[in-house]
Order: sequence, then structure tokens, then C-alpha cells
Amino acid sequence: MPGQRHTMLVVTVALAEIRETPLSVDEVLASVTDPRAGGTCLFVGTVRDHDGHGDGPDDGNRGVSHLDYSAHPQAGEVARALADRLASEGRVVRIAVVHRVGHLEVGDLAVVCGVSAAHRAEAFEVCRALIDEFKASVPIWKHQQFADGGDEWVGLP
Repeated sequence: MPGQRHTMLVVTVALAEIRETPLSVDEVLASVTDPRAGGTCLFVGTVRDHDGHGDGPDDGNRGVSHLDYSAHPQAGEVARALADRLASEGRVVRIAVVHRVGHLEVGDLAVVCGVSAAHRAEAFEVCRALIDEFKASVPIWKHQQFADGGDEWVGLP
């Protein structure tokens, strides 16, 4: 039709990184902010003071003193490929994920994900898929140090 403009949704992977430096929620939020987006979803993962992944009745109550995260040298590339794949679905406007490695204390930010989309439902759905698939596929390993002096590796192949 004459005079009608067609625009293609350009999806941007704003961040997909593994870092040794402290993370910033503000940085991720700014990276996914876009005037085309009507909804923005953020997920912030922090180091908690207890281990909650065990199967026994007392496993979730073991105190954590700190964590040390390690990553495979290609972890950043895997994170970028995941973000690119989710972006290519065309459901979002901007997408970002950044994970920290190294020594983290209780309360420190371990991972921050951000997704903006035209509507909130897509922002929520893709943000959830991003963190779930990130945790399942990006080669990052957690070494938990417990308050009782014990330790445990999580996420090893």
C-alpha cells in the first residue's frame, strides 16, 4: 500500500558476558531499555546463606559462608549463542545476561538477566527461559563453602 511503512523488529543482544567484576542491575536494565518495549523483566540471582538443593530434610539448612564460581573459557560464547537463539525467536526487543565468576560473598549478585518485549507476557516467558537454559547449558561451576568448614562443587559434568 502506498504510504504504509513496514518495520521489522530488530532484536538486540545487549549483553551476554561472564565477568570477574561485581554485577550491576542498573547496567542490565539500561541495556534492555527500548522505546518499543512495553514490558521489561529482570531476574537477579544472589548468593544465599544456605544450600537449598539437597534431597534430605536438613540439606536445605546447611549454612553457606561464600561461593567461588569457575567458568569454562568458552562459557561467554555459549551464553552469547543462547541469547542469540532466544532473540532470533522474534518475541523480544532486547535481551541481556551477565554472570559473575570468582569469589562471591553471601548477598553478592551472581547473575542478572534482562528482557524487554512489546508485551509483559513475552518479557516474563523469555526471561524465565533465559535463566533456566543458561543454568542448564552454560559451563559455569559453583564451589560452595559451608559455614561448618565443608565444601561442595555444584554443576560439574
